[in-house]
Amino acid sequence: MAKNKKQQNNQSTRQLLGIEGITEYSLKTASNEAVFFSIKPSNISVMSEAGLSAKIYSLMSVLKGLTEIEILCVNSRESFEGNKNHLKALAKKEENPAVRKLLEQDAQHLDHIQAMTATAREFLLIVRIRGLKDKEIFSYLNRIEKTLNENGFSARRYSGEDIKTLLAVYFEQNVVTEKFENFDGERSIFND
Repeated sequence: MAKNKKQQNNQSTRQLLGIEGITEYSLKTASNEAVFFSIKPSNISVMSEAGLSAKIYSLMSVLKGLTEIEILCVNSRESFEGNKNHLKALAKKEENPAVRKLLEQDAQHLDHIQAMTATAREFLLIVRIRGLKDKEIFSYLNRIEKTLNENGFSARRYSGEDIKTLLAVYFEQNVVTEKFENFDGERSIFND
């Protein structure tokens, strides 16, 4: 058991997640290849009832026609909730009024940032590629993108860099890193 634990500790993040690689358009795992399409959300609060019904029907049509699609909703920005709670706890304990006021201002600033990015949700459609030859993949993906756009959805296929950003936000809660690593430790190697 100790040997298995040591082997697991020596695995890279990608190995632990089962990721074999990130291509220019997909995330490869041992079992399949996943392609991500970003869907720009519609502001349903300003749509008429008929417009909303038409949008729902369009989505239903897309999902019926493309049964291999999975839907994912993720944050495209960091969550400050943990930091805000920590600052509030510190402010309650702080005896120095000037420091307490600064902590409260910091918490208010985080509230302001979070309010500015409150709609920072990203809606993704995931298509798992199974059993297609390399020359068939792009025509298949182009057909999916065309179907989405023809049904009134603004869709964009993720690039390899977009996938790296998605993984960084999801696993690290990091949206401010300028360069995302192609392999574990890349940042350390090139910064030395």
